[in-house]
Amino acid sequence: MTVFSATPLVTAPLIPRQLFFGNPDRTAVQLSPDGAWLSYLAPRAGVLNVWLAPRHDLAAARPVTQDAGRGVRFFLWAHTNRHILYIQDKNGDENWRLYSVDVTTNAIKDLTPFEGVQTQLKHVSHLRPDEVVIGLNRRDAQWHDLYRVNVVTGNLALIEENHRFMDYLLDDEHRRRLAFQMTAAGGLDVFQHADGGWRPWSSIVAEDMLTTGPVGFDQQGATLFWKDSRGANTSALVAQDMASGATRLLAEDPLADVQDVVLHPTAKHIQAVSFVYERKRWQMLDQAFAADLMRLSKVADGEIEIASRTLDDRFWVVRYGVDNGPARFYLYEREPQTTHFLFTERQELEGLSLASMRSVVIPARDGLNLVAYYTLPVGSDSNADGIPDQPLPLVFMPHGGPWGRDFWGYNPWHQWLANRGYAVLSVNFRASTGLGKAFTNAGDHEWGGKIIEDQIDAVQWMVAQGIAAADQVAILGGSFGGYSVLAGLTFYPETYACGVDIVGPSNLITLLESVPPYWKPMIELFTTRVGDPNTEEGRRLLMQHSPLTHVESIRRPLLIGQGANDPRVKQAESDQIVAAMQARQIPVTYVLYPDEGHGFARPENWLSFNAIAEAFLAKFLGGRFEPIGGDLAGSSLQVLTGAATVPGLSAALAAQGEQ
Repeated sequence: MTVFSATPLVTAPLIPRQLFFGNPDRTAVQLSPDGAWLSYLAPRAGVLNVWLAPRHDLAAARPVTQDAGRGVRFFLWAHTNRHILYIQDKNGDENWRLYSVDVTTNAIKDLTPFEGVQTQLKHVSHLRPDEVVIGLNRRDAQWHDLYRVNVVTGNLALIEENHRFMDYLLDDEHRRRLAFQMTAAGGLDVFQHADGGWRPWSSIVAEDMLTTGPVGFDQQGATLFWKDSRGANTSALVAQDMASGATRLLAEDPLADVQDVVLHPTAKHIQAVSFVYERKRWQMLDQAFAADLMRLSKVADGEIEIASRTLDDRFWVVRYGVDNGPARFYLYEREPQTTHFLFTERQELEGLSLASMRSVVIPARDGLNLVAYYTLPVGSDSNADGIPDQPLPLVFMPHGGPWGRDFWGYNPWHQWLANRGYAVLSVNFRASTGLGKAFTNAGDHEWGGKIIEDQIDAVQWMVAQGIAAADQVAILGGSFGGYSVLAGLTFYPETYACGVDIVGPSNLITLLESVPPYWKPMIELFTTRVGDPNTEEGRRLLMQHSPLTHVESIRRPLLIGQGANDPRVKQAESDQIVAAMQARQIPVTYVLYPDEGHGFARPENWLSFNAIAEAFLAKFLGGRFEPIGGDLAGSSLQVLTGAATVPGLSAALAAQGEQ
């Protein structure tokens, strides 16, 4: 393997990209409700499918789905204990179909065989084992009507035609209980189902909309559990009596919103709640559960996640997540309190020189605290104080959303880039969620303003600490992270040495005017927080914050990756900024994947894109890289422009064409 390097601090062996971005060995592990079966996602002929094994005999595992394209990415058990449900779309169009597979016969039934229709899974209950409740926008692309579907026969029964609600909440008897409608001001009106109709019941104002929402009902359906920030900054866990409306506080944290909520599988009382500021912290509400977690904390290192539980609560699948290695899965039997190691997510990563992730709180220029995580190459920090022996080239990775957040833990992008010789930074800029509503709401109308300033402040902090070299900083991100790449290169053209944009919007007006129809019931989320294209003032703001408006400012090399079927950030978003750059003779490399949507699902496509990105970064930051070689094999890659900018890409394309 040829290695190109301008980073002498990095001594760890080069780890092949395949180990980071190829299919995992096993992931998404679940027990059947009765505990007889253990299921997981694993490759079948190179494509992720659902596999099944008797709980006590992993060696007898067999695939029960037959996907040969994009792979299965989500599945769950029906409470028949005989059927697994999974969803699949076509080439990233997000028109999901729901499938049922009988694990005793491997017979697969398409439960929603409708072209151009999106299925939303609404509720699965142990009290209704043969049926699930789904939403279908078959009648009207904008609205999802409610249906019961029998997982055995496929019979569909309409529950309600929907003409105004963005979502519903049902109880375990599959009764409609609440429905949610966005207001013109960006809040939510909550309606209760009673006497055969819907009546106003509660409301959530806009400032609480992203930090308040229902968790579910107790066993009797008499108490509703909320993540609720009303009257406070951070969302607490609250129990509300449905008859009286009275609420009581169950758990809260002054710095972070409720993250995970653990309910007993059948009794449905709250057992534990987690909060994440820098790292995850648990609050226990059930002594028996606390004792279990204490025992499990002594089994292996890492943050604990209860990945699956049987209905009788006898067996658990426990996931241990660390920052410098693959996740490890154990089977826990609560009586007689025994644990059995199952497998790791990526066996070939075991024992490799992977890097640790550090958390830090960085002050923004206006004093707001930004929770951030960074990773340094193994061997670059001889004092182990978080400061490398000399400043390193930096890859900054803003997250998507922007209403999401970064967490501590194993991150394949951080590991990959650190192994190539880069410091890697992720930061929770304002608008990120999980850190209180004031922090989230501080990002309103600031997509091209203070949000991007936060990102610049975080990069400059890394430079000031001696972690990053000021003239060797790249920015790489997808979706809103891709927007951040384009905004960073246009609004701060001297900060970054280069940028890698994956499905990022370039024009906020065309973005909002082309949302998929099933987003329109919640369009006020965007018009009130990003900018309203229906008003003169809103259009001015959106134009001001659109990278396309300032395209002439781009001075640094740019790589763009796009899925042709993306329903959220359509291909036109990338096409138009590429065309504008070419009209001004600004170099750009643009690659398209005709079988992908909002991000890339097929490992072959990720491997090809990351091979290109790795060579691109090496050219402009000086890190080492694994040559592109055969990474294009099996991908749908189309290089529309700029192949010569990426070392080895033209030769790899030529070799691919000769095969």
